[in-house]
Amino acid sequence: MSENILYSNSNDFENDVLKSHLPVVVYFYSDDCPPCSAFAPIFERSQEKYSDQMKFVKIYRQQNRQLAESLNVKSSPTLLFYRDGKEVCSRLNGYISNPEFKKSIERVIGGFCVRADRKKVHCDVLILGGGAAGLSAAIYTSRAKLYTVVVDEGLTGGQVASTFHVANYPGTNGVVRGIDLMENMRKQAEDFGTTIDDMMEISQADFEGEDKFISTEDTDYYAKAIIIATGATPRKLPAEGEREFRGRGVHYCATCDGAMYQDANVLVIGGGNSATEEAVFLTRYVKHVTIVHHLDHFQATKGAQEEVFKNPNISVMWDCQVKKVIGENFVKGAIIENVKTKETTEIETDALFVYIGMEPKTELFKDKIELNEYGYIITDEDMKTNVPGVFAAGDVRDKNVRQIATATGDGVIASITVEKFISGR
Repeated sequence: MSENILYSNSNDFENDVLKSHLPVVVYFYSDDCPPCSAFAPIFERSQEKYSDQMKFVKIYRQQNRQLAESLNVKSSPTLLFYRDGKEVCSRLNGYISNPEFKKSIERVIGGFCVRADRKKVHCDVLILGGGAAGLSAAIYTSRAKLYTVVVDEGLTGGQVASTFHVANYPGTNGVVRGIDLMENMRKQAEDFGTTIDDMMEISQADFEGEDKFISTEDTDYYAKAIIIATGATPRKLPAEGEREFRGRGVHYCATCDGAMYQDANVLVIGGGNSATEEAVFLTRYVKHVTIVHHLDHFQATKGAQEEVFKNPNISVMWDCQVKKVIGENFVKGAIIENVKTKETTEIETDALFVYIGMEPKTELFKDKIELNEYGYIITDEDMKTNVPGVFAAGDVRDKNVRQIATATGDGVIASITVEKFISGR
């Protein structure tokens, strides 16, 4: 824990934040919050880097509810930025990555950041992404005595780290916290010799030639082989008002934010396994869940559907989609359109939880390797892409099943194929 991070409260907020001579970032956090646990090291490391230009303040939201409510802070973690006593720039919520936090900081302080001299790293295997696929690959390549470096734009763990309970991963005793499972994977990879460079945003990639090249803000990496395991992120709700109310009633993680809506009425958008399972989860806290789905049937498994249909606190709006999110400082309702009749209805709601699929994190690679029409990387069964020496594993590649176990399997296959590629077998 950084000694220079200021812990504030409702009584000291004016002096600590509003009257500060430096710009301020205010971090509202809570207990039992997986995204908070994942983000805390990013906040501390960033404070060490930017302490001369910005004040870093933490506020325990559960003991400062009145302040949080007055600022319309409804979820954890939530970051607010202040300059000259006024809130500036966009808030950040949920599972916050290092690159987006860094960009927000630099926008507030004026975009200037002193950079150290660039470093050069030469390795056998460079793995892009430290989720289940990337860390599984690293365990195998490092154990095979290949010098392996994992580069991640945030902290290692990927989507799994923000999952509160994982109940279907083989070999675990009942359930395991996602963040604990990924910490075990990270430690195992490091014990075999993997170097992990986290909080590194990739800015450039070049897969031509014998040595593959990746550039981050301060380091150039050269590798004999690359495994892309950058994963995927939740697809954003394509409705008017989504961006304005993101984190203020529009959410993408029920585990992270559901507890903030005690006795509320909420919408869940989607009809797959994630939507149905999270709808059931939300009934632990909320008064009622309405699932809004654009089809007349669910795509979820039969078991997940049965859990929904037998729950008296869940109802379903079939053949419908959200056209607009409405409210003032916080979500108050939504305009729903029937996709068949085109009739619209305005309904009241306290929040929307969105589960309409994922988007692969492949923007940087779209002109360098073959992607399918949805942006996923095309590989063969050995995880080879169309470029020699470049492999892909996990949710970022084109496949039908995306689970933690299949991601680890992809990582293992990729690592063994990479070992053969480097040795010339």
